[in-house]
Amino acid sequence: MNLDLPLEHVRTLLAIVDCGTLDAAAAALHVTPSAVSQRVKALEQRTGRVLLIRSKPVQLTGSGQVVVRYARQLARVEEDLTTELGMSGSGAPSTLPIAVNADSLSTWFVPALARVPDELGICFELHRADEGHTTSLLREGRVMAAVTSTPDPVQGCSVRRLGHMRYLACVAPRRKGRLPLEQVLDELPVLIFDNHDDLQDAFARKVRRGGGAPGPRHRVPSSEGFVEAIQVGLGWGMVPRVQAEPLLRSGALVDIAPGHGMDVPLHWQQWKLDSPALAAVARAVQEGAENALD
Repeated sequence: MNLDLPLEHVRTLLAIVDCGTLDAAAAALHVTPSAVSQRVKALEQRTGRVLLIRSKPVQLTGSGQVVVRYARQLARVEEDLTTELGMSGSGAPSTLPIAVNADSLSTWFVPALARVPDELGICFELHRADEGHTTSLLREGRVMAAVTSTPDPVQGCSVRRLGHMRYLACVAPRRKGRLPLEQVLDELPVLIFDNHDDLQDAFARKVRRGGGAPGPRHRVPSSEGFVEAIQVGLGWGMVPRVQAEPLLRSGALVDIAPGHGMDVPLHWQQWKLDSPALAAVARAVQEGAENALD
């Protein structure tokens, strides 16, 4: 079966996903919203599938995710081709969307990206997501690569191990005082990043051999803000070792369970695409991880 999907229509679907609505995509493409809607309908007729749920923002169906991955791969190949042929005369850099967890983003990941040669002309579009959920962005075709906690590859992706990020259970000295670990976990509030953050509960289960962290919870969805909230005494939480160590040395934080950190494995997943840009980014990320992760 030859679908023969028109490139203009495929690119329109990608624009809708990136812009969030049909109207925004129409403005970006300099066409009318009616033209955008007609192109999507034509794609759906050719594929025999519903591709888009017309909500705000739009949502892709499973079939829509497949077409968007195809569209983004085509865009990446086209950008690589024009660069290698010296035809990128517009001077516009190519965009590479990547999903990365917040703690990597605030510690080692950005310095790793700085290793990518400037002459490749890549603009990074970083999507922050929990390391256990970055693969969903890969699956949906919203990103081309991701830092993830799972070694199981998304269909069409390759995986390489980066290492593991070690976390230490920390609290402000005035909050811990002389309290034993069990009492800290029972009585002090616990900080979590968001509703996906299970790290504090996993630590509590590990050291108590069952049962999560029972205390009240503060949600602080910022890596820097999370550490600051612990420093000022809002409660205890798991802090990346690279952030915790200087604060432990200065006495700004206390490790409530020395020798009982938590290790989160990190992997790099990317599309199986023969792309010089993707390959260069993968090398830079691997080198950065070797210097920063355990």
